[in-house]
Amino acid sequence: MNPRADAPPAAAVRRFGRAPRWVHRATAALMGVCVLSAACLYVPQLAQLVGRRALVVTLHEWSGLALPVPVLAGLASRAFRADLGRLNRFGPHDRTWLRAALRRDKRPSSRPAGKFNAGQKVYAAWIAGATLVMLGTGLLMWFTQLTPLVWRTSATFVHDWLALTIGIVLAGHIGMAWADPEARRGMRTGTVRREWAEREHPLWRP
Repeated sequence: MNPRADAPPAAAVRRFGRAPRWVHRATAALMGVCVLSAACLYVPQLAQLVGRRALVVTLHEWSGLALPVPVLAGLASRAFRADLGRLNRFGPHDRTWLRAALRRDKRPSSRPAGKFNAGQKVYAAWIAGATLVMLGTGLLMWFTQLTPLVWRTSATFVHDWLALTIGIVLAGHIGMAWADPEARRGMRTGTVRREWAEREHPLWRP
């Protein structure tokens, strides 16, 4: 009997199913539209180059509103819910990983990790919280007639500075992913080399 055509090779292990990969891609696309449209609204040179400010504002507003949709849709997947549970659970090995990261100790033996390392867990928690804050402050800025001026002013201040912070953090996230082709392969195809998994995520039992 022939093996299934879509089965991973013997030297590879399954890291992500279809639903987690779809959620990641859809969220990344919406976040990209948000960041690029925000840059076109706030950077004068880009605003002049792109023009059509009303269209850019509409893209920014609706892509921001849609940001939670992929995650909410992904909750229908058992695999995605399992990954969320792992991301939301910190253990003693995660504290060890963070201490090693602060010391810039890059030895795999000093950075124990399950399916997700502590850095990925911290990033996921931070970006989720930041997205909710951006959504809330954006709604306050959008529906100006529903809130007093001091609320809108405060919301604008938080929204603008948090947007800049998100841009910096996203650049770091993309840079780290670019430096690890195997991690990108895992998100792109769903499988990674077993040797990489055993070295970078020794506590993970796929």
